[in-house]
Amino acid sequence: MNLDLGDLRSFLAVADHGSFSAAAQAMHLSPSALSRRVDKLEAALGIKLFERTTRRVELSTVGRGFVPRARNVLNELEAALIGFQDLSTRLSGEVTIACVPSAVAYFLPEVIRQYHARYPGIRIRVIDESSSVILTEVARGDADLGLTYIGAQDADITFEPLLEEAFIVALPAGHALAERASLTWADLAQHDYISLAQGSGNRFLIDQALANHPGRPRWFCEVKHVNALVSLVAAGLGVGVVPKLAMPSQDHPLLVTRPLSNPSISRTIGVISRRGRTLSPVAKLLFDMLMARQSM
Repeated sequence: MNLDLGDLRSFLAVADHGSFSAAAQAMHLSPSALSRRVDKLEAALGIKLFERTTRRVELSTVGRGFVPRARNVLNELEAALIGFQDLSTRLSGEVTIACVPSAVAYFLPEVIRQYHARYPGIRIRVIDESSSVILTEVARGDADLGLTYIGAQDADITFEPLLEEAFIVALPAGHALAERASLTWADLAQHDYISLAQGSGNRFLIDQALANHPGRPRWFCEVKHVNALVSLVAAGLGVGVVPKLAMPSQDHPLLVTRPLSNPSISRTIGVISRRGRTLSPVAKLLFDMLMARQSM
């Protein structure tokens, strides 16, 4: 039996995405080219892998049983190639990681540099999105891994902690509060306060911590993204509370930071993946490189 590895990858892409169009986009193929690959695989096997209608595509009974076998074949091959230095440099494929924007600069540059040097033929796709989008991308299989701070309680997600990160006060350089070594929430109540909008993961953590706190500052401006909040603070419009990793370098000419207490708030950044699904060897390599940052 003559099986093409590209046809196996195409079959798994359709099985994972539940759609020929979505799978074709993920594999950078046209839908017709992807469909021909699946047709060729079905012809080689002599079985029908999908039940197709004009509205949807579903795995057949035989197709559902074939998914783990096809995945094992590809994983075993990739694992074997990775063990050989000369072959690993010629590995191809793609690994996708979704990451909250505030953590991109801290975690990814050195990991991507190391990964690309070792496996130059593998493309790395980074989805820099909000925590809720990242959770969805990983849960439905559009991303192999996620770097975020939610998901630890999700039954369909595994969460491996990497870093405990405090929330801090962002201040314009020269602000009156910058004269103090540390600040409380009550201190912020006397100044123009810029807040993250409801619906964001960071705002949820802040709301939880301040649920019964009487000294909560009243915001005059609300933004959706942390980077926007930092930009407004740098422009001198007010003060805000953000995760520490969201701030630029300490010698920034327009911004200063101070620790925040009463109450202190923190979040745990970790690597998430879909529970019950074994990472491909190339995704596992990226996972291991990320986890190695724990000891740095």
